[in-house]
Amino acid sequence: MELHELQAIALETVNSRKPIRVLYCNAAGCQSSGAAEVAKALEDAIVSQRLKEKVDLCAVGCMRFCGRGCLVDVNGKLYENVQPEDAYLIILALQNSQVNPTAPEGDYNHPFFALQMPVVLENSGKIDPEKIEDYIAVGGYQQLYHVLHEMTPEEVVKEITISGLRGRGGGGYPTGLKWATVAKMPNEQKYVVCNADEGDPGAFMDRSVLESDPHRIIEGMAIAAYAVGANEGYIYVRAEYPLAIARLQKAIQQAKRKDLLGTQIFDSLFDFKVEIRVGAGAFVCGEETALIASIEGKRGNPTPRPPYPAQSGLWGSPTLINNVETFASVVPIIRQGGTWYSSIGTATSKGTKVFALTGKVQNTGLIEVPMGTTIRQIVMEMGGGVTDNAQVKAVQTGGPSGGCIPFELFDTPVDYESLRELGTMMGSGGMIVIDEDTNMVGLARFYMEFCRGETCGKCIPCRTGTVQLYQMLTKILNGEATEKDLQALRHLSEMVKATSLCGLGQTAPNPVLSTLKYFENEYQELLKV
Repeated sequence: MELHELQAIALETVNSRKPIRVLYCNAAGCQSSGAAEVAKALEDAIVSQRLKEKVDLCAVGCMRFCGRGCLVDVNGKLYENVQPEDAYLIILALQNSQVNPTAPEGDYNHPFFALQMPVVLENSGKIDPEKIEDYIAVGGYQQLYHVLHEMTPEEVVKEITISGLRGRGGGGYPTGLKWATVAKMPNEQKYVVCNADEGDPGAFMDRSVLESDPHRIIEGMAIAAYAVGANEGYIYVRAEYPLAIARLQKAIQQAKRKDLLGTQIFDSLFDFKVEIRVGAGAFVCGEETALIASIEGKRGNPTPRPPYPAQSGLWGSPTLINNVETFASVVPIIRQGGTWYSSIGTATSKGTKVFALTGKVQNTGLIEVPMGTTIRQIVMEMGGGVTDNAQVKAVQTGGPSGGCIPFELFDTPVDYESLRELGTMMGSGGMIVIDEDTNMVGLARFYMEFCRGETCGKCIPCRTGTVQLYQMLTKILNGEATEKDLQALRHLSEMVKATSLCGLGQTAPNPVLSTLKYFENEYQELLKV
């Protein structure tokens, strides 16, 4: 395939569209809100009003305002909480301006949307994720063509380095440096792996991207493979994401049929194939070395580093591992340049970050904001504060690996260093809002229970430490603990953090330590006098 063929597909797709586009959210969240029934009702209404020649009914990915689903967009006008019985009036209003649909009308000027900066999510909710033509119509695969014909692998790595992109999986390691390390390895066989093993409670960023824009991930991985000298890739997705897996499978098949995967892509010397590996849901497999073991068919246990996967990963070969959001950032960086991307965000945290905003907050959903946006802007302006006229107490970031940030610190900018200074972390992007009725000791125990159940058991500090921490938190909640127990809790948390083998155990005590730091009074109130 040549560039002019891509452009011809794009032009044909755009020209074939009808004057009116009715988009409905068909991501997993909206499917659970009745998207299929709404779509059927919309289709029936279009037929009954004899509008098939004028209206395109299009299933799209996540439209982001998840708490207001099912969402429907009619030529830029948003309707929220749409029910099947609302569909007829929505379609009737297309021909009769006097008709007022019963579904609440949304507002794209709402702070939830207005404060966002879609880079990773630029196609989310706008294209049909199951049609490669829709992706090509918005410029899809043109950047892959560009790098294969107009850039050397070294130039691609340099552009990613200039961008300042850091790994969005939680660690924040410089992406350009990781790519450069793999590229310098002399091995003939190298691999690219997309870590889509999203397991944090309350997190659905990666799932939404995979469901909404799967070709973006494939193109990003292909560009990365060209840059580092790899010819095989794997996408590791947990089995709990059946819709994401199905759409990835379809996207891979479509890309193969159009010779965008396989051999001599775009008539170049570059070969690249991608396979999906489905994980069984072990949280520890989000760790790089455990993920590699799982792909190889072994038990998903972490191993000590070095060697790092960039040196010796899959089957002993150099392996580049990035998460979904990192790969999704590659295409816009190549398209608009590393300098453009580095102009967004803060001095040390460049670009944008996708968050799943959930918990006791008015406006739940998927957001993408520039790095450096304050927690207050996200929770109070975009999120609208907490529900039921309660007071905001804290926000939990980073899931089981993160910590709690109290309301008085909400002016903290969201970036890697600022969050680390508060005793938490960005993680993959979960952000759970907590109200005044939430007991912080109980919250810490909830996360410790999660980590206790997810430990692989390989190292003693994590295997037994998480169990003991859970038991100590239970003792405190039952009113049976003393000040001595509280000190033991703190000491054990520090020990588990310092001596565990992998990131699961090293970060498991963070919710305990952060709640002790900012909400020690709640612990003290539960101690025996």
